[in-house]
Amino acid sequence: MAIKDEIEVRLRAAFTVSDLAVVNESHRHAGHSGDDGSGESHFAVRLRAPELAPMGRLARHRAVQAALGDIYQKLHALALDLG
Repeated sequence: MAIKDEIEVRLRAAFTVSDLAVVNESHRHAGHSGDDGSGESHFAVRLRAPELAPMGRLARHRAVQAALGDIYQKLHALALDLG
Protein backbone atom coordinates (compact mmCIF):
# COMPACT_ATOMS: atom_id res chain seq x y z
CA MET A 1 0.00 0.00 0.00
CA ALA A 2 1.28 3.47 -0.84
CA ILE A 3 2.29 5.59 2.14
CA LYS A 4 -0.33 8.21 1.20
CA ASP A 5 -3.05 5.57 1.43
CA GLU A 6 -1.67 4.17 4.68
CA ILE A 7 -1.66 7.67 6.22
CA GLU A 8 -5.33 8.08 5.28
CA VAL A 9 -6.28 4.65 6.67
CA ARG A 10 -4.53 5.24 9.98
CA LEU A 11 -5.94 8.73 10.48
CA ARG A 12 -9.47 7.58 9.68
CA ALA A 13 -9.07 4.72 12.16
CA ALA A 14 -7.80 7.02 14.92
CA PHE A 15 -10.12 10.01 14.52
CA THR A 16 -13.70 10.91 13.62
CA VAL A 17 -12.70 12.62 10.40
CA SER A 18 -14.84 15.44 9.04
CA ASP A 19 -12.22 16.58 6.50
CA LEU A 20 -9.04 14.87 5.36
CA ALA A 21 -6.63 15.60 2.56
CA VAL A 22 -3.26 13.88 2.21
CA VAL A 23 -1.05 15.32 -0.51
CA ASN A 24 2.19 13.73 -1.64
CA GLU A 25 4.58 16.65 -2.20
CA SER A 26 7.67 14.52 -2.78
CA HIS A 27 7.97 15.56 -6.42
CA ARG A 28 8.57 19.14 -5.27
CA HIS A 29 11.64 17.98 -3.33
CA ALA A 30 13.27 15.69 -5.89
CA GLY A 31 17.04 15.91 -5.60
CA HIS A 32 16.90 17.86 -2.33
CA SER A 33 18.09 16.75 1.06
CA GLY A 34 15.75 14.12 2.45
CA ASP A 35 14.67 12.85 -0.96
CA ASP A 36 15.24 9.12 -0.73
CA GLY A 37 14.17 8.52 -4.32
CA SER A 38 11.04 6.62 -3.28
CA GLY A 39 8.67 9.42 -4.27
CA GLU A 40 7.08 9.05 -0.82
CA SER A 41 9.10 11.20 1.56
CA HIS A 42 7.26 14.55 1.81
CA PHE A 43 3.55 14.90 2.63
CA ALA A 44 1.05 17.56 3.64
CA VAL A 45 -2.01 16.63 5.70
CA ARG A 46 -5.15 18.66 6.37
CA LEU A 47 -7.22 16.99 9.05
CA ARG A 48 -10.37 18.12 10.81
CA ALA A 49 -11.70 15.96 13.63
CA PRO A 50 -13.66 16.84 16.76
CA GLU A 51 -11.13 15.04 18.97
CA LEU A 52 -8.49 17.57 17.95
CA ALA A 53 -10.58 20.69 18.59
CA PRO A 54 -9.96 21.01 22.35
CA MET A 55 -6.24 20.24 22.05
CA GLY A 56 -3.43 22.72 21.80
CA ARG A 57 -1.18 22.75 18.74
CA LEU A 58 1.52 20.52 20.20
CA ALA A 59 -1.01 17.97 21.50
CA ARG A 60 -2.66 17.80 18.06
CA HIS A 61 0.66 17.10 16.38
CA ARG A 62 1.53 14.44 18.95
CA ALA A 63 -1.87 12.77 18.49
CA VAL A 64 -1.39 12.57 14.73
CA GLN A 65 2.18 11.31 15.11
CA ALA A 66 0.95 8.61 17.50
CA ALA A 67 -1.81 7.61 15.07
CA LEU A 68 0.70 7.29 12.23
CA GLY A 69 3.03 5.14 14.32
CA ASP A 70 5.96 3.70 12.37
CA ILE A 71 4.99 5.55 9.19
CA TYR A 72 5.90 8.85 10.82
CA GLN A 73 9.49 7.68 11.27
CA LYS A 74 9.77 6.87 7.53
CA LEU A 75 8.90 10.41 6.40
CA HIS A 76 11.36 13.21 5.84
CA ALA A 77 8.71 15.95 6.04
CA LEU A 78 5.11 16.08 7.18
CA ALA A 79 3.28 19.42 7.06
CA LEU A 80 0.21 19.36 9.31
CA ASP A 81 -2.87 21.59 9.15
CA LEU A 82 -4.99 20.34 12.05
CA GLY A 83 -8.23 21.39 13.66
